[in-house]
Amino acid sequence: MTVSEPDPQLHLGVFYVGVGAQYLWDDPSNGAHTEIETYVSVARTLERGLFDAFFLGDGQRVRENRGRILALDVAGRPDAITQLAALAAATTHIGLVATQNTTYNFPAELARRLSTLDFLSGGRAGWNVVTTDNAWTGANFRRGGWLDHELRYDRADQFVEAASALWSGGDVVDRRTDLVRLRAAPTVPRSPQGRPVLFQAGDSPGGRELAAKHADVVFSANTAYDKAIAYATDLRARLAKHGRPADAVRILPGATVVLGDTPADAAERSEDIRLRQLNPQRAISFLEQYWGRDLSAYDPHGPLPDVEPTEEELDPSRGTLSVEHRTGKLDRIRQWRELAESKNLSIHQLVLEVQPREHSFVGTPGQIADEWARYVRNRAVDGFNISPHLVPAALDDIVDKLVPELQDRGIYRTAYEGTTLREHLALPELPGD
Repeated sequence: MTVSEPDPQLHLGVFYVGVGAQYLWDDPSNGAHTEIETYVSVARTLERGLFDAFFLGDGQRVRENRGRILALDVAGRPDAITQLAALAAATTHIGLVATQNTTYNFPAELARRLSTLDFLSGGRAGWNVVTTDNAWTGANFRRGGWLDHELRYDRADQFVEAASALWSGGDVVDRRTDLVRLRAAPTVPRSPQGRPVLFQAGDSPGGRELAAKHADVVFSANTAYDKAIAYATDLRARLAKHGRPADAVRILPGATVVLGDTPADAAERSEDIRLRQLNPQRAISFLEQYWGRDLSAYDPHGPLPDVEPTEEELDPSRGTLSVEHRTGKLDRIRQWRELAESKNLSIHQLVLEVQPREHSFVGTPGQIADEWARYVRNRAVDGFNISPHLVPAALDDIVDKLVPELQDRGIYRTAYEGTTLREHLALPELPGD
C-alpha cells in the first residue's frame, strides 16, 4: 500500500563512474576520466542543475578478473577525498560524497580525513560507507586477507559507531570491540552540518540493517516501482526497530537514464548504448568468470567455447563472482549451451541474451518526469542517484531537458535553499545542533 505525499521534493545525485560496464569508455565525446578539469566541469554542471550531491567511487586497487588486471576498466583511480577537496574550492553548493571502505581503513584516520573535507567545504561532505569483499584489495594493506560477508557488516557497524563518536566532539574516544579498537580524540572543528552525511548501499539483510541503524541516505538497486515500494516499506520498518523516525533516511536508488526526443528515439538510443556497453570484449570477459580460464583466443562472434570450465569453484576471496552465481556454475553453463544451440547464438549474442542490462528509465523528458513524480509522491523513493553512460554529455541532457520538466511538476527545487548537504537533503537536524 502506498502513502501519497502531496508536495514532495525529488533529490538527485550523480555517481561518477570509476569502473564498470555502464560507461562508454571508447566514446570520443567523453571527458578525460581522471583529469581535474573533467571533475570540475561535471560538478559545476550538477550545481547548475541544482543537484544535491556528486558521488565519487573509490578503489584501493585496480579491478581484476581471474587474478589478473582487467584491461577493460579505467587504470588509475585518484583518492576520492583528495579529489573532492579540490572540488570544494571550485563549487559553492553541491554536496561532495566520498566512497570509503570500512574493511581496510582505520576509524580515527578516516574520520579525520572526512571531517576535514566537511569542515573545509562548509558542511558539504558525505561518506558513502562500503565494505570490500575480496582479498586482492586486502593485499594492498599490511593485514591482507579478507572478511566473510556478515563479518564485513559487523566491522562496518563498529567502525561507523567509532567515527560518529569522534565527530560528536569532546572527550577521548576509547573503543575496544571484537573488530575495531581505538583510543583517539577529535582533531578537526565541527562543520556547519555537524558531521559528514552518511550514505550506505546494500540490499542484503546485513546491508539493510546497517543502513537502518546509521545511514542518512541509502542506495538500493530497486528502481522498478513495485520493488521500490517493497524496499521502502522494509527499510522504514527497520528504522522503527532502531528507534528512528520514517523520515530519518532518504532513499535514492541507483538509476540509469536515457532521454530521447520521442519514445521511439529514446528506445533506439537505449538499445545502441546497451550494445556498446556489452561489447564483444566484455562478452569474453564475462564468460571467463564462469569458465575459470583464459578465453581470449575465442572469437566473440563465434560459438561458445568448446572446452569445459574448470571443475573448481572460483575462490570467493577474489571478488569475481557473487556466491549465488558461483553456486551451480556448471548447470548454468549447460543451460547456456542449450540456449545458444537452439537459437544459434554467438558468444556475444548469448551474453546480450542473458545479461540484458536494461536501463532504468528510458523516454522523453516529460515521460520520465511524470514517472518520477509518481515515485516520489507515493514515497517509493526520495530521489535517484544517477550513473551516466557518458560524461559530461549525458548529464548536460538531464540538466537542460529533464530538470525543467521536474520543476514544472513542482517536485524539484528552483534554487538551493541551504548551504549544507544535510540542508539540501532536508534531513532532520542532528541531536544537540
